[in-house]
Amino acid sequence: MKINTRRSKAKHAKKTGYRTRQRTKGGRKTNRRQRAKHGKI
Repeated sequence: MKINTRRSKAKHAKKTGYRTRQRTKGGRKTNRRQRAKHGKI
């Protein structure tokens, strides 16, 4: 049987969240793309 991993929400957000993305040029581009796609993120 497969072991179910429990991911920490805080850790995940720190690595891939909005604020982290805003720090890099490519990340800002990603955020802009998401905003265009969904309105507000």
